[in-house]
Amino acid sequence: MNILFTICGRAGSKGIKNKNLMDFLGYPLPFYTVSAIDLYKKQNPDVHFDIVLNTDSQDLIRMFKERLNFEVSIIERDPILGLDDTPKVAVILNCLKEMKKRKVISYDIVVDLDITSPLRTVNDIRNLINKKTNCEADVVFSVTDSRRNPYFNMVKKSKDGFVRIIETKFNTRQEAPEIFDMNASMYAYSPTFLENGKGIFEGKCDAIKMLDTAVLDLDNENDCKFMQVIAQYLFDNYAEFNEINLNIISLLKKS
Repeated sequence: MNILFTICGRAGSKGIKNKNLMDFLGYPLPFYTVSAIDLYKKQNPDVHFDIVLNTDSQDLIRMFKERLNFEVSIIERDPILGLDDTPKVAVILNCLKEMKKRKVISYDIVVDLDITSPLRTVNDIRNLINKKTNCEADVVFSVTDSRRNPYFNMVKKSKDGFVRIIETKFNTRQEAPEIFDMNASMYAYSPTFLENGKGIFEGKCDAIKMLDTAVLDLDNENDCKFMQVIAQYLFDNYAEFNEINLNIISLLKKS
């Protein structure tokens, strides 16, 4: 099996300045993603892997080249793919097309790991790839149990005041349909689906569940602080999270 791992990061940030370059508990945030890939590779020596960073940030490229002792291909992102309204799936497709040319290879799965989602385990990646390999879905993504439910305790503002997002007569959460949060951590695509140029929900989707780590989006400085508190707790109490953290030092170039 041939797997392409994609790591995509834009220059700058609307909410947190240079989010993709920031330190996270002593290491650059993107290196947690690289560490997870490295550990998965080590546990699956019979699988062929390529890893690519797609970015328009020269600082991020420099960080990878100067600090990592780990093979990552670099794609310097075309400005047309760096716009505010550019869908990420278009960037992932660009990775696939370019890497097929460079490596002269056909990939069986394209796995995108979000650069700002450091709290994943090797088993999460394994579950994602196994699910994609053994189901008919075009896309498999990661989810967590939802903390809110639009059928029960989520509301919107209307001309008559606040009302439920979906009109129902459910009186308990247990009556409502089971809802999940997409935690934007991991996606596994069929290459042919990507090449058709469709959006995620234009295909057949499936999901794997991850541990709920509060599903924090890094949009402001407080989000970073909260996520680091959560991460430290997970590192202290869960070996499968801590191995990602401990492995990073082995990937760094000696100074």
